[in-house]
Amino acid sequence: MKLRPLHDRVIVKRIESETKTASGIVIPDNAAEKPDQGEILAVGPGKKNDKGELSAVGVKVGDRVLFGKYSGQTVKVDGEELLVMKEEDLFAVVETK
Repeated sequence: MKLRPLHDRVIVKRIESETKTASGIVIPDNAAEKPDQGEILAVGPGKKNDKGELSAVGVKVGDRVLFGKYSGQTVKVDGEELLVMKEEDLFAVVETK
């Protein structure tokens, strides 16, 4: 199944964080917090402003983003957990040099 987000929504796949601390302690799955980073899988066309003009979304497919721990709506597609959220729920794009 393929999802096509509407308006200014994006589809995000969580990026799993390390399950081991810097000192070598392994964190069990049930104690680990949900990651707050993800990769954009799909982007909607944008949101219309007061004049009816379409404002494009500021992120693109493949961007790595930061978001709040409880942001978005979780959906399961083909057995995989994805997040559907508005662009305004994203905090930042992670840029690598």
